[in-house]
Amino acid sequence: MSQKVNTKEITDLIRGLVSIPSPSGNTEQVIRHVDEYFNKLGLETKRNHKGGLLVTLPGENDDRHRFLTAHVDTLGAMVKEIKPNGRLKLTMIGGFRWNHVEGEYCQIETADNKLFTGTILMHQTSVHVYKEAGNAKRDENNIEVRIDERVESEQDVKELGISVGDFVSFDPRVEITESGFVKSRHLDDKASVALLMHVIKLLKEEGTKLPFTTHFLISNNEEIGYGGNSNIPNETEEYLAVDMGAIGDGQTTDEFTVSICAKDSSGPYHLGLRKHLENLSKENHIEYRIDIYPYYGSDASAAIRAGFDLKHGLIGPGIDASHAFERTHETSLLHTARLIYHYLKSDMNS
Repeated sequence: MSQKVNTKEITDLIRGLVSIPSPSGNTEQVIRHVDEYFNKLGLETKRNHKGGLLVTLPGENDDRHRFLTAHVDTLGAMVKEIKPNGRLKLTMIGGFRWNHVEGEYCQIETADNKLFTGTILMHQTSVHVYKEAGNAKRDENNIEVRIDERVESEQDVKELGISVGDFVSFDPRVEITESGFVKSRHLDDKASVALLMHVIKLLKEEGTKLPFTTHFLISNNEEIGYGGNSNIPNETEEYLAVDMGAIGDGQTTDEFTVSICAKDSSGPYHLGLRKHLENLSKENHIEYRIDIYPYYGSDASAAIRAGFDLKHGLIGPGIDASHAFERTHETSLLHTARLIYHYLKSDMNS
């Protein structure tokens, strides 16, 4: 199986995905991109009312179903206010810290689809003017966007067509190194979307019919908490979210293995399904880590909270510096792809 997984194809898919701005609430372009990929494979797709994308692969057993998700929506911002000096005040989309976007290039998309570039800065940036520039609080009152247009007033900005409610996306700065690292914003969770795309392509090329009918949801509201808690058929027994593994002090997750989550802020994941994923990893020489993510929630946990009667699990590539300047390695992508592949071809865990 490792010979079939092509990490170059996966990283190319990641590069394409992260290069399309898609903060939660503004994901049509990236959903269309994924939809076109599946259509070229000859697969039928459909949209839900929230704008997510559904693909179903019929299985030998149509009485018991599986459901997998990964999400294309990302962190971002929205114009909260046009300041008298022509700068933009922002409100967050998703959970990040302002210091993680300070100094970042960004794009403003207006309601009539005009695009403008800018830079996210502290109001007190210049050390030659502001003595306390380094100590000023990084918050929505001090962070602003400097637009790359000749604007000096609120009216100048309005004349460009920029208004309150316009989406602001962050430059991903994607780079794939010769040593196999993938550096980019929004690897959470576009790396996982790329993995699902690639594995589905492998199955299609093989002509493999899965043991159970399996649904794939490319969700588009995960960063705001409700991407994958609907459109789950009644026959579904197992729900596997493919999302990032969080790296930091006290974590076992790294950038070179697949991370299997035992528990996050919502509580423990289904023990039987977790053991099934562990056993598949051992049987197929897939390198993995079991971990707990203390400040984390997934589409799978959102589905459980919504009342669905499911066995839920969570796996994903290890992502360093989540919700900031993220990085993973091609070996983590490889092991995650292999686990997804063998899981899809396996029997139910009970």
